[in-house]
Amino acid sequence: MIAPRAGFGTNGVAARGHPAARFPSFANYLVAGRSLASWGRATREEIDVGDAFEGEVVVLSRRAESDGVVSLELGLPSGDPVPGWEPGAHIDLVLPDGLTRQYSLCGAVDNGKTWRVAVLREQEGRGGSQWIHDNARVGTTLLARGPRNHFPLLDAPRYLFVAGGIGITPLLPMISQVAASGAEWELHYGGRGRDSMAFLDELECHGDRVTVRPEDRHGMLDLATILARPAGDALVYCCGPAGLIDAVEERCRAWPAGSLHVERFTNVVTTSQDDAEFEVELRGSGVTVTVPPHLTILEAVENAGVPVLSSCTEGTCGTCETTVLEGEVDHRDVVLTDDERDANETMMICVSRARCGRLVLDL
Repeated sequence: MIAPRAGFGTNGVAARGHPAARFPSFANYLVAGRSLASWGRATREEIDVGDAFEGEVVVLSRRAESDGVVSLELGLPSGDPVPGWEPGAHIDLVLPDGLTRQYSLCGAVDNGKTWRVAVLREQEGRGGSQWIHDNARVGTTLLARGPRNHFPLLDAPRYLFVAGGIGITPLLPMISQVAASGAEWELHYGGRGRDSMAFLDELECHGDRVTVRPEDRHGMLDLATILARPAGDALVYCCGPAGLIDAVEERCRAWPAGSLHVERFTNVVTTSQDDAEFEVELRGSGVTVTVPPHLTILEAVENAGVPVLSSCTEGTCGTCETTVLEGEVDHRDVVLTDDERDANETMMICVSRARCGRLVLDL
C-alpha cells in the first residue's frame, strides 16, 4: 500500500491562498529591500506571505561534485544565519532570466550559516540548470525563497533509502540525521556511471550501509531484491528519475500503508478531453471566475487581477497550495499524499481542477 509524499514539507501559517503548513517560521530572517515584485508575480504588499524567508543570497563557494553536477554554498549577504530547516526541505531560486527552480537542501542541517544545493546540468531542460552551471560563481547574488518541506523525515526504527542520480540530494541530510540517531538504515544508490554520481566521497564513511550501483557496470538497481520483503518497522524514502520512482511504487504496493515516501522533480500534467468549464469563487476577494477547459485555475485567477504566489506551474513545488472551502477537487499534483487528497482541504491551483461545477477557495 502506498502513501507517497511527492513533489518539491509540512509545517507553518497560511499566507493568503497558501497554507503555511508548508513553511517554518522565519520572522527573524526577512530581508528588507526586496519585494515579491522581483519574482515576476505580485508584491509583498499584495500577498501576505507570512513569515517565509524571501530575499537575496550570495554564492560563497562552488564545487564540482561529479560529471554534470555542481554544488553551491549559499549565505546571506549580511553574514547572518540562514533560516533553519529539516531533512527533505528545498528552496526556490529565482534566476535573473526570470526562471524559478526548486533545489533540495543537501548540506548539514546544523550548519546555520549556509545552505547547500546541488544542480544537475539538464541539456533538455528549460534553461535553469544551464544558467547556474554557466553563470553562478562565487559572489553571484540570487533571489531565494523558503525553505519548504514536502518530504519530511518521519521517525522509524529502520530506513531504506533508494536514490537515482541527482535524487541523492534530499537523502543526504536524512542519512546524516538517521546515522546520528542510531537507527538502522541502508542506501541503494544508482546512476548512469560512477563519474556522474555526486557525493560518493561523503558516503564512503558509512561503509557497507551504502550500496553504489553504476548502471554501466552493474545494470539497474535490483529493486526486486531490495524491496522483496515488506517490513512493518521500516520506512522507504526514494528520490530520482520518474522511472525509478514508478518502479519503487509498484514494488511497495505489498508494503504496509505509509511505508513509502517519494519526491518527484517533475510531473506529467494530465489533461482530458472531458475537462469541463467550472466556476471558482474567491471568497476572500469577493470575485468569481470562470475556468474554461484550456485554462488553469491559476491562470484564471491571475487574469482576474487577484494576486497569488506560484512557481513551478507543474504541481511539484507546492507554492500555490490553496485552502478549499467548498467543492470537490480533481487533484493532479505530485505534492499531496493520498490522505491529503481525500481530505479535500487544499489544492494546487496550477494544475488541479474541479470535479464539480463550482469550487470556493480561500483567496
